[in-house]
Amino acid sequence: MSTAPVAAPVSPHKSVAAQTPGPAAQAPTVTDPALVRRAVKAAAPGNAMEWFDFGVYSYIAVTLGKVFFPSGNPTAQLLSTFGAFAAAFLVRPLGGMVFGPLGDRVGRQKVLALTMIMMAAGTFAIGLIPSYAAIGVGAPVLLLAARLVQGFSTGGEYAGASTFIAEYAPDKRRGFLGSWLEFGTLAGYIAGAGLVTLMTALLSSEDLLSWGWRIPFLIAGPMGMIGLYLRMRLEETPAFAAEVEKAESNRPKVPLREMVTGQWRALLLCVGLVLVFNVTDYMLLSYMPSYLTSELGYDETHGLLVVLGVMALMMLAQPFVGALTDRVGRRPVIAIGCAGFLLLSVPALLLIRDGSLLAVAAGMGALGLLLVCFTAAMPAALPALFPTRVRYGSLSIGFNVSVSLFGGTTPLVVTALIGATGDMMMPAYYMMAAAVIGGFAVWRMAESAGKPLPGSAPSLEARTLEAGAAGTAGSA
Repeated sequence: MSTAPVAAPVSPHKSVAAQTPGPAAQAPTVTDPALVRRAVKAAAPGNAMEWFDFGVYSYIAVTLGKVFFPSGNPTAQLLSTFGAFAAAFLVRPLGGMVFGPLGDRVGRQKVLALTMIMMAAGTFAIGLIPSYAAIGVGAPVLLLAARLVQGFSTGGEYAGASTFIAEYAPDKRRGFLGSWLEFGTLAGYIAGAGLVTLMTALLSSEDLLSWGWRIPFLIAGPMGMIGLYLRMRLEETPAFAAEVEKAESNRPKVPLREMVTGQWRALLLCVGLVLVFNVTDYMLLSYMPSYLTSELGYDETHGLLVVLGVMALMMLAQPFVGALTDRVGRRPVIAIGCAGFLLLSVPALLLIRDGSLLAVAAGMGALGLLLVCFTAAMPAALPALFPTRVRYGSLSIGFNVSVSLFGGTTPLVVTALIGATGDMMMPAYYMMAAAVIGGFAVWRMAESAGKPLPGSAPSLEARTLEAGAAGTAGSA
């Protein structure tokens, strides 16, 4: 008579060598579902605050142009405002080069706490800057300085947050759990856009111009403190803890050159994937509200309500598409998004240009659902491009170089292209070009769904391991 094996209790983040046959196999890491949920909740608010600020800045761009860049030409004001918006992206690679390697050296949690403090401070400072009418040229200079602080800090935010969630998540649920990071992004956008819409409806143009525009930026202070509290309560990720344990001391310093030249193939894939992700993201969520107002003469309030509806639709789809990437893979979902933007950008923009509420909603909704293919898949796909010891640093560099060159400059470039050519279809052509580049990157990338992260042990959920042990006992 055989004796049924009994599964010993396993504490979170511990390797279980007995569960893995063969001397060369890596012992899996077992994670506690409750701890994983806390990790997601801690990572998402930082992204939400970052995009709350970007959303507010984009949706109130016309007002900010009048406050900080006085000119008789509304297009020149809008260009100046988007120029300050884009300037923050120019320093993002510098932030990535500082915070990314630091995160691989001292830990993900500590660096994410630091970026949260800097993001909140930069956004809060914008709300305190006097107008051009009060202090002259000092106003746009201070605005630019605050934007540079924001850009530098966000250089370590997305890569760190996606790495944090990916390294906590079990291999079979990484897509679903990672999708909540962009759920936070959309929540931040909706909060920012909703606040601007409410202010536009309740305040007169004079009140909005004199003091109302400050309110959204001042809210960043309390938001930052909440996010910081959540992040300070978490411990390091299992993957990073294993690296430290392997080194038997603090993590050895990895040269910046190794993060770039040693990972150049993965970096090129990262740049291509982030390019299509961010060009379409900024086009739809940052540029389109101003496009509807300044280029098409669309009513400002109704335009913002349409964008809010699109983002709410994306939020509903986000976790389901994230779970889908765990079942069918990241590559098919991202490929569908690239093909959709290539084929449907022109028809969608023609609907938007029709001007009727139904046509604008249909065009924006189609683009929004295509964008979900990226927002749901990328938080899990991008960290899987790099091994643990350089993941934060290499991902920060690749992500921020691509965002700086192509994503954050999208509103400025498209506005300038329309001004130079007079062709109102430029947004569609720009998205189509991005889709071609993204499609090539998808073709060259390896599938990562359901597999361990490079350089990390397999990651299992505690209840999955317990279910497996129970099944073994039952069969015995």
